[in-house]
Amino acid sequence: MVTIYSKNNCVQCKMTKRFLDTNNVKYQEINLDEQPEYIEQVKKLGFNAAPVVQTATEAFSGFQPSKLKQLS
Repeated sequence: MVTIYSKNNCVQCKMTKRFLDTNNVKYQEINLDEQPEYIEQVKKLGFNAAPVVQTATEAFSGFQPSKLKQLS
């Protein structure tokens, strides 16, 4: 399962979700503006900027089409 930690008004978050939707990748979105209790979890992963994409084997930040292609 793919989890995306996103924020409101985040262009890279929107681009990441659009890419996954276009490529039919199922994901769970956690909006950090609406669920701030997850911010500490994102920091523990080593990130402080959205979006953060987490899979079973890795986590990365930002809009990274080359990594996202590997999920489809």
